[in-house]
Amino acid sequence: MVSFIVRLKFAAEERADIAETLRLLAEASRQEPGCVSYIPHQVEDDPDTIVIYEQYKDTKALAAHRASDHFQKFAVGGLYQRMRDRSVENLTALN
Repeated sequence: MVSFIVRLKFAAEERADIAETLRLLAEASRQEPGCVSYIPHQVEDDPDTIVIYEQYKDTKALAAHRASDHFQKFAVGGLYQRMRDRSVENLTALN
């Protein structure tokens, strides 16, 4: 299992567009056979920060996600072009 959190920061005036892009990206990502979980969150006390929790069956499934048309369109061609900051935290399950 591959799990991680992506934290993205955007300008306040982009909130509505970012939310719609994330909705489309999440909907498509959840249809991937190797996607276990794809959940975007808005940080309660900082609405310009988005946290996405992602889980994939294995590294092959993650690679397929990153190569997908929807990831290229909505993440690389959309979110990445408008983000002000980005960080990734890779997670290891304790069980």
